[in-house]
This record gives sequence, C-alpha cells and structure tokens, in this order.
Amino acid sequence: MMRAACALLAVFSIAAHAGAITVNDDRGRTIILAAPAQRIVSLAPSLTELVFAAGAGDRLVGAARFSDYPPAAKNIPLIGDASRIDLERVLQLAPDLIVGWKSGNQMADIERLEQLGFRVYVAEPDTLTAIPQTLRAIGALTGTADTARRAAFDFERGIAALRAQYGARRTVPVFYEIWHTPLMTVNGRHIISDVIRLCGGKNVFDDAPMLVPVVSLESVITAHPAAVIGGGSATTPGEFAAQWRRHADFAELAGVPALYVHPDLIQRQTPRILDGARVICEQLESIRSNHR
Repeated sequence: MMRAACALLAVFSIAAHAGAITVNDDRGRTIILAAPAQRIVSLAPSLTELVFAAGAGDRLVGAARFSDYPPAAKNIPLIGDASRIDLERVLQLAPDLIVGWKSGNQMADIERLEQLGFRVYVAEPDTLTAIPQTLRAIGALTGTADTARRAAFDFERGIAALRAQYGARRTVPVFYEIWHTPLMTVNGRHIISDVIRLCGGKNVFDDAPMLVPVVSLESVITAHPAAVIGGGSATTPGEFAAQWRRHADFAELAGVPALYVHPDLIQRQTPRILDGARVICEQLESIRSNHR
C-alpha cells in the first residue's frame, strides 16, 4: 500500500500555488501553468487519444502523424511524427502546453522546446495503473478534471472487473509478437505484459533484458508458449494466423493458436487498451477451455 501511494505521488502531484497549476510528469519534472491550457500540441498518437479522453480534445491545435482516434483527431494540423518533430510548425502554433512521449520522442527535441519557453508535460504510462494517473494529470493541466476523473474511474473499474474474472485462472504461457520480420516481442516491464498478467497469462519472455527485444524462432519454440498473440504485422486474424501456419512443420508450434488483436487496442498506452485486454482475456480463456 505504501509503495503504491509513493508511486502515485511521484507520477501525479498537483498543488495550488497562488492559483497556478502544478503537475509532476513522468521524468520527475514539475510543470507549472498559470491557468488551464487552451492550446495544446500532442507529440504522439497515444497522447492525442489521452488528451481527448481527458476532455480536452477541442484544445488540440497540433498533433503527431497517425493521430487517428477519435475521428476528430484526423482534422488536427500535423507537427511531424513522434520521432521527428517539426519545431518550426510548433512555434507557429504557439501552444501553452505540449504533451510529449518519454520513450518515443527525441529528448533533444523536448529539451529544445523547453529552451524555447514551452511547457512540456512528458508522459510514459507504462503500466495499467499509470493510464488513469496520466488522465487525471492531463485533466488538471487543462481544467477538465471532472471529465478526466470519470474516464479514469471507468478505466479502473473495467480493469478491476477483468482482474476479478481472470486474474486467478490457470496460467497460460504466451508469446506476444510485436513484429514478424524481424521477430520482436516485449519483456515483463512492458504494459502489454501487464495486460497478459491481468488475464492470467505469462509472457514467456518476461525476463528478457530489453523492453522490446528481437528474438529467434528457435527461442520461441524453446519457451513453449500455449498461444501466440499479436497483430502489428497483419491486418486481419486470418493473415496473422497464416504467418504462423508457415511454422507448423515444427512440432512444438503445430498446435499453438495464433490469435489476433488489433494493435491500436493493445500497443497504444490509452484507455482503449481496456478493449484490447478484454480480447486477450477471452482468447486465453478459450485456450483454457480447449485444454481441460
């Protein structure tokens, strides 16, 4: 309990100082606004979603390429993509708040924006618990705290329901595929592994040292997964399954189902990951039912 409380305080600390809004971001930096942000730029598609979910989507004046959800996000002027920001375009938009991605944006770009005088809130919701914390922080910075609190509560309630239903079920070893060629997965610190654990599964590469490692097919076979889950390298369940059927001559993989989940529902750190979690929980439950 004490550890959770300390983590909450470290990620989300809001205080009033002479009417100012003060929020700690995921770098541990303190962001201070004199008033709720009215002009916001988002530097990643997932952050665009989070701003909308927190109730401040109508304040977005710029967003990173591939910001496509909700549909209104497609109409926002673009400022480059997550890995390469058009600093001149950001200057022209004159935001009073920029929301950045800790692991996806170039830190040199973030630092340059701060040197130019912009307030940059850098987020990295890398666990299911962190998503509602980020929503509340954005709500505080934008003056939409009530909407953000409701979105955070709905997410937490949905996660709690899945944990109660599936968390204690028989463990299913899972290989999660981020990409097919080269074959990429995630380790236990990734939010996708948090989803797999929520559903009563275990990522067979939990102990990998890198967050997103490249692995060999031989190492997947050795790990003995009961299911392969992914979707980033395919557009349909049939296409994803077909990629893995090519390995059916390996006896260890012949009976292992390859199950598709839309990447936007599991690989974006947004409230929609709850929908992806529901899909994965149902998939793992079907495997349990078929192996009684």
